[in-house]
Order: sequence, then C-alpha cells, then structure tokens
Amino acid sequence: MTDVPDFIVRNQTVRFTTDGLARLNDVWAAAGAPKNRLPADWMRLPTTNRLVNALLEKSTGKSHNWTDSEVRSVHYVKHGIGTFADIRLALAYAEYLDAKLALEVREVFLRYKAGDPLIADEVLSRATAEANEWVARRAMGRVVRNQFTNELHTRGVSQGREYAICTNVTYERVLGGPAKALKAAKRLPAKANLRDNLNVRELAFIAAAEALSVERMEEEDSHGFVQCHAATNASATVIGRAIAADRLARKKAK
Repeated sequence: MTDVPDFIVRNQTVRFTTDGLARLNDVWAAAGAPKNRLPADWMRLPTTNRLVNALLEKSTGKSHNWTDSEVRSVHYVKHGIGTFADIRLALAYAEYLDAKLALEVREVFLRYKAGDPLIADEVLSRATAEANEWVARRAMGRVVRNQFTNELHTRGVSQGREYAICTNVTYERVLGGPAKALKAAKRLPAKANLRDNLNVRELAFIAAAEALSVERMEEEDSHGFVQCHAATNASATVIGRAIAADRLARKKAK
C-alpha cells in the first residue's frame, strides 16, 4: 500500500499512503475500536471541518474553492479500505479518541521524523523473516553504495554517466553484465532499481567489490574518472575471479 515507513502504536501498525497520509482506521484500532467514534463519525464533526479547512488554507494559500486534488492531499475516503488523512489530522483524531494515545502517537511520529533507528528495529522485530531480509538487503546495499559514491565524488568523478560506468564495471566483473542486461535477465522494467531486486548473495558480492574499490582508491590516492575507474575495475575483477574460482573448485569436487 505504501513506500512510506509505517509505525506501531500499542501493537497496532499505523499505515501510510505513498503521499504520507495516515490511515485513521488504524489509529481507531489502536484506541480499542470505540463505538460511535469511527473516522467517518469524527470527520462529520464541525470542529473537524474547521480543522480541515484551516489545514487546506495553510497548505494551498486559498481560503475556499479548493480543487479535488487539493482536498485529497489532506484527506480522503477509500471505500472498503479506510479514511486517510494528513498526520496533523491523525494526531487530532488520536486526541479525540484518547489523550494518552495522542501522546503516544506524537512520540512515535517524532521519533520516526528524527530518523530514530530503534523504531525500525522495533517494527522489524514484529515483521516476517522475508521483510527482515528485504530491509537487510536494502540497508547493506545503501551503506556500501553511499561509501563508494562518496569516494568517487571526493576524488573528482562526475555524477551521472561516469558514476554509471564505474557501477557497471562492477556489475560486469562480479555479476556478469551491466545494469541493463541484469535487469533484462530478471525481467525488470528499464527504470526499476536493480539493487532492490538483487538477492542477498548478489548484494554481498557487489558490496565486497565496492568496499575493496574504496580501499584501493584510498591507497593509490586515485584522482579523476580514469584512475577511479581503473581502481574499481581492478577490485571488481579480483572479487569476480575469486567467486568464479570458488564455484569452479566446488564443481570439480563433486
């Protein structure tokens, strides 16, 4: 439903849309699902209407004549799914349901906005093994990738085409082809994020090559695209050959 991280309050997951709107039905469930206090009931209250209007005025700079898209940016109902609303409305709804709940929601949301890594760990402790693996892949790939691209940037490699060439030489030496070919082999759309679709082993191999590339660039004091590309190629080749040699040895041993 969403690419925006959810958070958990009172063992209830509060889900978000990709636009960052909270599902009020989840907040209602966290409050114990009180009768006659459903999101739809709250949305009909005059006080809620004034709050929505104030939020729309602040976000659009207009006092009336809001378009459907402007209203939907603040709240909307999807029949059979739930009521979705701006986090400020969600906090107001939580306070309407239960003052203590409102404080808990506010605290969790502030931790989320501050990037508190413990929130992610708390969510993952309740998640499936598959979800934990997916997050682990994302985190590992992101950390090493950032180190690699930061090193390229520091050493004068231009973002864009030169970054892509350095990345592709790693893919070619370690996984057997450039990003375009790997996406095609995995039947991914051209604009798909390849790293999000690599398995744990593939990511580990790429991470090892990029980490070694950073180390080599530091030791050789590489400068500019040509030298950094050469260092990346050399490091990726070492990792690729080591993987191939191990696979061949295991095959012969059978």
